[in-house]
Amino acid sequence: MFIGVDLGTSGVKLILVDKDGNIHHSVTKSYPLIIPASGWTEQDPNVWLEETVEGLKEIVRGHEDHIQGIGFSGQMHGLVLLGEDDQVLRNALLWNDQRTVKEVEYLNNQIGLETLLDETGNIALTGLTAPKVLWVKNNEPEIFEKISKVMLPKDYLIYKLTGVFASDTTDTSGTLYFDVKHRRYSEQMLAILGLNETMCPKIFESDEVIGIIKEDIKKTLSITQDIKVTCGGGDQSMGAIGVGVVEDGHCSVSLGTSGVVFVANDHFSIDTKSYLQSYCHANHHYMMMGVMLNAAGALKWWSEQIFENFDYQDYFKKISFAKPDEDLYFLPYLSGERSPINDPYAQGVLYGLKLHHRKEHLDRAVIEGITFALKQTFELIEKLGSKIETIKITGGGAKSEKWAQLIATIFNKKVERLQIEEGPAFGAAITAMVGCETYPTVKDACQNIVKIKDHFLPEQSLVELYDQKYQKFIKIYPTLKTLQNEI
Repeated sequence: MFIGVDLGTSGVKLILVDKDGNIHHSVTKSYPLIIPASGWTEQDPNVWLEETVEGLKEIVRGHEDHIQGIGFSGQMHGLVLLGEDDQVLRNALLWNDQRTVKEVEYLNNQIGLETLLDETGNIALTGLTAPKVLWVKNNEPEIFEKISKVMLPKDYLIYKLTGVFASDTTDTSGTLYFDVKHRRYSEQMLAILGLNETMCPKIFESDEVIGIIKEDIKKTLSITQDIKVTCGGGDQSMGAIGVGVVEDGHCSVSLGTSGVVFVANDHFSIDTKSYLQSYCHANHHYMMMGVMLNAAGALKWWSEQIFENFDYQDYFKKISFAKPDEDLYFLPYLSGERSPINDPYAQGVLYGLKLHHRKEHLDRAVIEGITFALKQTFELIEKLGSKIETIKITGGGAKSEKWAQLIATIFNKKVERLQIEEGPAFGAAITAMVGCETYPTVKDACQNIVKIKDHFLPEQSLVELYDQKYQKFIKIYPTLKTLQNEI
């Protein structure tokens, strides 16, 4: 039996899985978000550890003698700082913390995009780890001077449970002080931040065994045998492993609050125009992804806040009564946007309203607009050389057959849904299986474990219509942006 642990933003999820991928038990422990100021988000790493240990106690109960390995997944980009005594110096700064605007401007403009791309393969964004390090250096120098160890959220759990100061290539790729192409720390970026490599964890691949659970933790869990531990990886890579996106050109589209287009690549590539994120993947190769800030989140806003309709089955049923309208468009940029346009000031828009439009026409336009924006990111990745034939959709939005069909038609690709979707915790458990040599590689594990539930093919009668509409959609934002700059 294997355990997958996913340290999320609202809670930690643990699953107990057998070698065939069957889920025997699932436990979730929640913890609060700390918001010291508007746009700031923090959490106490000690609470993460407490809740994870409590979750482990529950999930191993009755299976104590059968646990072989544990793999980890975690929210990416967070900053955890420890002092010489291994005590937490301050609350962790999270991936969605927005306090680092000045630091991002400094990195992108003063250090320069060319240097960042050469050293890391990515540019600075407010969510990444390096700008957070600079923020602490600039605003809390008394804390910065005490730093002994710098780590990511899940790595704190691993350190406390194993005593091993370790991280993995996928999660560290999102720090902006890691040379993604060569899978090593960037000496130049560490120097810019005022850090050195001794402060950073040793880097492993996601499926490598980094150590075993400490004796005191084993005692707490009533376990006597050694339990092997793999680092696993960042939640996006682990989520992709959990749905079998492991081979070159394999693609997943996550329809959560945000929308993530994730593509596995055998070779490293950089996007120098739209600045999609290029990271290491858990299959020992690479991946590229674009994150859209509001996917199902835009649908939730439209349905619940505007119309107070919480019945999504009713929502998707009604859009069937409205044919695609070639003149009605929705731009889902309700919180600015990261991918595909990288504009924090972008705004949401309903364009082309006429007297004959009813609510179901607007409902359809909202779903189309979200899907068009996802396709725009998808096309950017394809243009960089990825050959993609099939898309696996995940997240809450994947429950809708109508949305799955719309994605197949608008993308003009085969779309698949999965029998079991347990998210990043499942991917973390798969890395534990490989670490314990139950499977030789992540690819082998996924081929044996991940199963497809159903699939959708493009509705050919609508493919050309939607392609024409999509071409108009991508022209609206730059046109309105010009007007926005003039107002």
